[in-house]
Order: sequence, then C-alpha cells, then structure tokens
Amino acid sequence: MLTEAGFTDVVVGEPCDTFGEAGGEANARAYEVYGHPFLARKPG
Repeated sequence: MLTEAGFTDVVVGEPCDTFGEAGGEANARAYEVYGHPFLARKPG
C-alpha cells in the first residue's frame, strides 16, 4: 500500500501493542490487532 502511494525505501518494524489500557483492548487482543511502526520516503 505504501509503495502504491509512491513511497520508497519502506521499512516496517516489529508489531507493537497500541491498545494498552484502551477501551476495546480485549477485542483487539482476541483478533490479534497490532500496530507496526514504519519508515518510508516519498521522493519529490
């Protein structure tokens, strides 16, 4: 998706918990929902 938007040099990090102590945290854990930090460059 990032490359389709024109980004290059895409690096995706390890999954991390973005729902800690938030409402719906149990649902996120049940469906194994995680955030992924990323770094990308958009030329131009």
